[in-house]
Amino acid sequence: MGDMGATGGFRQSEDRSRPIVAFDFDGTLTVRDSFTQFLRWRAGSGGWALGLVKMARATAAYARDRDRGAIKAASVKIFLKGVTRAELEADAARFADHAWDQFMRPDALRVWEDWGRQGAHRVIVTASPEITVAPFARRLGAEGLLGTHLTFDDQDRITGAFSSPNCRGEEKVRRLQEAFGPNLKLTAAYGDTSGDTEMLAIAEQPGFRVFTGRPARR
Repeated sequence: MGDMGATGGFRQSEDRSRPIVAFDFDGTLTVRDSFTQFLRWRAGSGGWALGLVKMARATAAYARDRDRGAIKAASVKIFLKGVTRAELEADAARFADHAWDQFMRPDALRVWEDWGRQGAHRVIVTASPEITVAPFARRLGAEGLLGTHLTFDDQDRITGAFSSPNCRGEEKVRRLQEAFGPNLKLTAAYGDTSGDTEMLAIAEQPGFRVFTGRPARR
């Protein structure tokens, strides 16, 4: 499901007889946007500041049109263009280890684990790139991961473009139906923004902003 080469070995379960439960990632399972934090962590303070300057035009455009896909594509081009798949996968794994304890909502994790005990097929559906969310998905024991796909050139380096639409809004539903069939029966879904509205609308048990927990301070 999706670009499995981009997810660093992450594999989904093929058992479709189980109830399907979809979780948004950023702001739902986590306390903040993971991709922004990953880029900031990877760039360091100086690189992040320089990158923000380079993004000035894209930021101004976003203020006018609110096109999340366009500004995300701009951030990929500025912060990641030319990076190899292997390097990005390794960095994403290190970031997940670094951020986990300060990142994951404890109440969301309890619900995640409860669905796991019930035998549900738990799929993360996120607008963030699959390749950067994959280490979190593996650590969670997710049975599926659907996210935005980055484009790699013939040398396996990031081009700065997407090979799929930004995975939010109607695209989340399309990707779920692509993976599980047009007659998809979604037992439950959880999300926290307007980008999750369509996904929540097809769930028997929709959960909007039901997770508010924050990690314990260390």
